[in-house]
Amino acid sequence: MFVKFRYLFAFVLIILIPFQALSDQGEQGDTSEKAVLLILGDSLSAAYGLQQHQGWVSLLQKMWKDDNIPIDIVNAAVSGETTDGGLARFPRLLDQHTPSHVLIELGGNDGLQGHNINKIKNNLNSLVNVAKENNAVVFLQEMQIPSNYGRRYTQMFTQNFSKVADEQDIATIPFFLEEIALHQELMQNDGIHPNAEAQPLIAKFMDRHLRSLILDVQ
Repeated sequence: MFVKFRYLFAFVLIILIPFQALSDQGEQGDTSEKAVLLILGDSLSAAYGLQQHQGWVSLLQKMWKDDNIPIDIVNAAVSGETTDGGLARFPRLLDQHTPSHVLIELGGNDGLQGHNINKIKNNLNSLVNVAKENNAVVFLQEMQIPSNYGRRYTQMFTQNFSKVADEQDIATIPFFLEEIALHQELMQNDGIHPNAEAQPLIAKFMDRHLRSLILDVQ
């Protein structure tokens, strides 16, 4: 009787151990950490002139949630923000949210205010360095300003972003208003900010560029 019980006990163990291993694997999969994307931006990301839920950042977060994409967004965009203002706020934001990824969407207001090109570039480099020091993967949003600021200044401003990205070996995201700004019906009356109809288009554009970058480098 004892021999039979011993064999039965061994048989049960053989069956249970694989199931326990599968259970452990399932629990490990459930506890995988989400990526956290911090957006350090200006009015273009802050839903200027709109309700927050209408902005492209909120729409992108909803898209990722609906698709079960493990990325949470912290929108730290502030209307009117410059690279100086971003630098002042950035360390606190990093401490508060400990993001795995950062999108720097700044510089547009610097350009519109005619700030020194080299200062803008230095500030962008500083922002990238601070993010890297906090172990975040950084993406730089390319920016453009109207051509009426002069051909030379406009060209140097635009080139700043690719130069910083090359020096820092980080990915850039193409300017999301490059095509939208050509359609007056997608812009607010000021001609600078996208309207509500443009926001879903921007969200889809940013999804195409950000989703693969973030998931590939996790």
